[in-house]
Amino acid sequence: MRIATAKETYIADEGLLVTATQRAWLGMLLAMLLLAPFVLNQYWLYLACLVAINVASATGLNILTGFTGLVSLGQAAFMAVGAYTVAFFEGQVGTPFLVNIIAAGFVAAFVGVLVGIPSLRVKGLYLAIATIAASVILHFVFTHWVSVTGGVRGINVAPARLFGLELASPFALYFVIVPITCLMVLGAANLFRTRIGRAFIAIRDRDISAEVLGIPLLRYKLMSFALSSFYAGVAGGMWAYFFRVVTPESFPFATSIFFLAAVIVGGLGTIIGSVLGAAFMTLMPELLKYVVEWLAPIFPNAGAALSPVRTIVFGALIILFLVFEPHGLAEMVRRARRFFHLWPFRT
Repeated sequence: MRIATAKETYIADEGLLVTATQRAWLGMLLAMLLLAPFVLNQYWLYLACLVAINVASATGLNILTGFTGLVSLGQAAFMAVGAYTVAFFEGQVGTPFLVNIIAAGFVAAFVGVLVGIPSLRVKGLYLAIATIAASVILHFVFTHWVSVTGGVRGINVAPARLFGLELASPFALYFVIVPITCLMVLGAANLFRTRIGRAFIAIRDRDISAEVLGIPLLRYKLMSFALSSFYAGVAGGMWAYFFRVVTPESFPFATSIFFLAAVIVGGLGTIIGSVLGAAFMTLMPELLKYVVEWLAPIFPNAGAALSPVRTIVFGALIILFLVFEPHGLAEMVRRARRFFHLWPFRT
């Protein structure tokens, strides 16, 4: 059994990647991400961009729920704030693409701080209900503030432009959405090696003890809400440029459930869990569709008979994960890594 790794310098102790194997895997992943746009067709590039957007939002929710222990069911509403911010700035102000994306994050963070104020008094299911109430209020604002949001008709968003190039296709958007998501995931991974990230974890594990140790609960809880909402706002901004139209129905309450399920399936309190969970929740329905199409030649009516069943199978897979692997996909990855650490010797 592997029990520790020797680190001879402080730089090695602070490193995210501590072994040559980890650096090799990261290099392979980066190479695959660089080659993907030139290998995949438009459909799979569309899915790759969608996965990247969902990874960004799921990472934000994991900061709040997985690392700080504050349950939120308002992630879709924060994404909507970011999407509307991008639509407004793009259409009314004409600011550049990157400025709009950053503004979407900060506006969503401001709204997240307002929503997070009750978190000092309530937590658990009560806080989840408070975030649902905030989502309902924001949906009302999106529907009735017609001069800014366009009401129920929504707002059309012009294609993103960067350095004079129009980013209108999944191929072009891939080169901005995926790097932004990678930076956000890297930032989240580094966050939990800082005082702020460790304060989040202390609050999650025992908030009263954290306060006794000198951690201001309200400040750090609001900071967690702001960071989570910032991630959701940026994801919403990328979503707006990707789909080019924003309406009040673009981010239903089911989307918040989707992200909470992604974080739970991937692994609460782990960065890699956010990535795996978002990818699983986004791609699994598509893979089930391919299974149905593969069965069509063998069973002529498979498409008509099995298509409605796909949703049931998808839900059953999530339940099976919760029953047999409550720590999520991240724990499966950890077990695989432990197995290969001393392979071919038995642990």
